Amino acid sequence: MNPNTPNYAGFWIRFLAFIINSLLISALVVPILFLFFEPEQLNRNELAGSPVYFFLNYILPAIAFIAFWIFKSSEPGKMVFGLKIIDEKTGGKPSKGQMIGRYFGYYVSGLILALGFIWIAFDKRKQGWHEKLAGTLVIREGDDQEDSSQGL
Repeated sequence: MNPNTPNYAGFWIRFLAFIINSLLISALVVPILFLFFEPEQLNRNELAGSPVYFFLNYILPAIAFIAFWIFKSSEPGKMVFGLKIIDEKTGGKPSKGQMIGRYFGYYVSGLILALGFIWIAFDKRKQGWHEKLAGTLVIREGDDQEDSSQGL
Protein backbone atom coordinates (compact mmCIF):
# COMPACT_ATOMS: atom_id res chain seq x y z
CA MET A 1 0.00 0.00 0.00
CA ASN A 2 1.26 3.47 -0.89
CA PRO A 3 2.12 5.36 2.32
CA ASN A 4 0.40 8.49 0.93
CA THR A 5 -2.88 6.64 0.32
CA PRO A 6 -5.27 6.64 3.27
CA ASN A 7 -6.23 3.26 4.65
CA TYR A 8 -9.93 3.33 3.67
CA ALA A 9 -12.35 1.57 6.00
CA GLY A 10 -14.26 -1.15 4.16
CA PHE A 11 -17.90 -2.16 4.19
CA TRP A 12 -17.86 -4.95 6.81
CA ILE A 13 -15.94 -3.12 9.52
CA ARG A 14 -18.24 -0.15 9.05
CA PHE A 15 -21.26 -2.43 9.17
CA LEU A 16 -20.03 -3.76 12.54
CA ALA A 17 -19.59 -0.15 13.73
CA PHE A 18 -23.20 0.52 12.62
CA ILE A 19 -24.39 -2.47 14.70
CA ILE A 20 -22.58 -1.11 17.77
CA ASN A 21 -24.07 2.35 17.23
CA SER A 22 -27.55 0.88 16.78
CA LEU A 23 -27.27 -1.07 20.03
CA LEU A 24 -26.07 2.03 21.90
CA ILE A 25 -28.87 4.22 20.51
CA SER A 26 -31.42 1.52 21.39
CA ALA A 27 -30.02 1.24 24.90
CA LEU A 28 -30.59 4.97 25.27
CA VAL A 29 -33.97 5.28 23.50
CA VAL A 30 -35.87 2.21 24.74
CA PRO A 31 -35.79 3.09 28.46
CA ILE A 32 -36.91 6.63 27.62
CA LEU A 33 -39.81 5.23 25.57
CA PHE A 34 -40.91 3.25 28.64
CA LEU A 35 -40.97 6.50 30.64
CA PHE A 36 -43.50 8.04 28.25
CA PHE A 37 -45.52 5.05 27.03
CA GLU A 38 -47.16 1.95 28.45
CA PRO A 39 -45.72 -1.39 27.21
CA GLU A 40 -48.87 -2.19 25.21
CA GLN A 41 -48.59 1.17 23.41
CA LEU A 42 -45.13 0.25 22.16
CA ASN A 43 -46.61 -2.52 19.99
CA ARG A 44 -49.02 -0.21 18.17
CA ASN A 45 -48.48 2.25 15.35
CA GLU A 46 -49.84 5.14 17.43
CA LEU A 47 -46.29 5.99 18.54
CA ALA A 48 -45.25 7.05 15.05
CA GLY A 49 -47.21 10.32 15.26
CA SER A 50 -46.03 11.16 18.76
CA PRO A 51 -43.64 14.12 19.24
CA VAL A 52 -41.67 12.07 21.80
CA TYR A 53 -41.24 9.22 19.31
CA PHE A 54 -40.19 11.66 16.57
CA PHE A 55 -37.65 13.30 18.88
CA LEU A 56 -36.19 9.99 20.10
CA ASN A 57 -35.99 8.39 16.66
CA TYR A 58 -34.98 11.31 14.46
CA ILE A 59 -33.81 14.38 16.37
CA LEU A 60 -31.80 12.73 19.19
CA PRO A 61 -29.80 10.43 16.86
CA ALA A 62 -29.10 13.35 14.49
CA ILE A 63 -27.81 15.50 17.35
CA ALA A 64 -25.75 12.64 18.79
CA PHE A 65 -24.12 11.59 15.50
CA ILE A 66 -23.40 15.12 14.30
CA ALA A 67 -21.97 16.10 17.70
CA PHE A 68 -19.70 13.03 17.79
CA TRP A 69 -18.56 13.69 14.23
CA ILE A 70 -17.83 17.36 14.91
CA PHE A 71 -15.97 16.80 18.19
CA LYS A 72 -14.43 13.35 17.65
CA SER A 73 -14.49 12.87 13.83
CA SER A 74 -16.07 9.52 14.66
CA GLU A 75 -18.81 7.93 16.74
CA PRO A 76 -18.66 5.12 19.30
CA GLY A 77 -18.96 2.25 16.80
CA LYS A 78 -16.22 3.67 14.59
CA MET A 79 -14.05 4.47 17.64
CA VAL A 80 -14.06 0.79 18.66
CA PHE A 81 -12.31 -0.03 15.37
CA GLY A 82 -10.10 3.07 15.17
CA LEU A 83 -12.04 4.60 12.28
CA LYS A 84 -12.08 8.32 11.60
CA ILE A 85 -13.98 10.63 9.24
CA ILE A 86 -11.75 12.96 7.20
CA ASP A 87 -12.18 15.58 4.49
CA GLU A 88 -11.56 13.89 1.15
CA LYS A 89 -9.55 16.81 -0.28
CA THR A 90 -7.35 17.84 2.65
CA GLY A 91 -7.23 14.66 4.74
CA GLY A 92 -7.99 16.88 7.73
CA LYS A 93 -11.04 17.36 9.88
CA PRO A 94 -14.23 17.99 7.88
CA SER A 95 -16.18 21.18 8.44
CA LYS A 96 -19.35 21.30 10.52
CA GLY A 97 -21.29 21.80 7.29
CA GLN A 98 -19.78 18.63 5.83
CA MET A 99 -20.72 16.67 8.95
CA ILE A 100 -24.30 17.94 8.88
CA GLY A 101 -24.54 17.22 5.15
CA ARG A 102 -23.09 13.76 5.74
CA TYR A 103 -25.86 12.98 8.21
CA PHE A 104 -28.65 14.10 5.89
CA GLY A 105 -26.89 12.20 3.11
CA TYR A 106 -27.65 9.04 5.11
CA TYR A 107 -31.25 9.41 3.97
CA VAL A 108 -30.10 9.52 0.35
CA SER A 109 -27.88 6.46 0.89
CA GLY A 110 -30.75 4.51 2.43
CA LEU A 111 -33.39 5.63 -0.05
CA ILE A 112 -33.24 2.83 -2.62
CA LEU A 113 -32.69 -0.51 -0.84
CA ALA A 114 -29.73 1.01 1.09
CA LEU A 115 -27.76 1.00 -2.16
CA GLY A 116 -25.81 4.09 -1.07
CA PHE A 117 -24.42 2.14 1.88
CA ILE A 118 -23.80 -1.03 -0.11
CA TRP A 119 -21.86 1.15 -2.55
CA ILE A 120 -19.09 1.30 0.08
CA ALA A 121 -18.20 -2.33 -0.71
CA PHE A 122 -17.53 -1.56 -4.39
CA ASP A 123 -16.13 1.97 -4.38
CA LYS A 124 -12.35 2.29 -4.77
CA ARG A 125 -12.20 4.76 -1.87
CA LYS A 126 -14.93 2.96 0.11
CA GLN A 127 -17.25 5.99 -0.03
CA GLY A 128 -20.98 5.71 0.41
CA TRP A 129 -23.24 8.15 -1.38
CA HIS A 130 -23.56 10.22 1.81
CA GLU A 131 -19.79 10.61 1.87
CA LYS A 132 -19.58 11.51 -1.80
CA LEU A 133 -22.22 14.19 -1.20
CA ALA A 134 -20.38 15.55 1.87
CA GLY A 135 -16.84 15.18 0.52
CA THR A 136 -15.70 12.90 3.33
CA LEU A 137 -13.89 9.57 3.70
CA VAL A 138 -13.66 7.03 6.52
CA ILE A 139 -10.18 5.75 7.25
CA ARG A 140 -8.55 3.34 9.65
CA GLU A 141 -6.05 5.11 11.86
CA GLY A 142 -2.71 3.52 12.74
CA ASP A 143 -3.26 0.34 10.72
CA ASP A 144 -0.34 0.24 8.30
CA GLN A 145 0.04 -3.55 8.11
CA GLU A 146 -3.10 -4.31 6.19
CA ASP A 147 -5.12 -2.66 3.43
CA SER A 148 -8.60 -2.25 4.87
CA SER A 149 -10.15 -2.55 1.43
CA GLN A 150 -9.41 -6.25 1.79
CA GLY A 151 -11.64 -8.26 4.12
CA LEU A 152 -12.82 -6.15 7.06
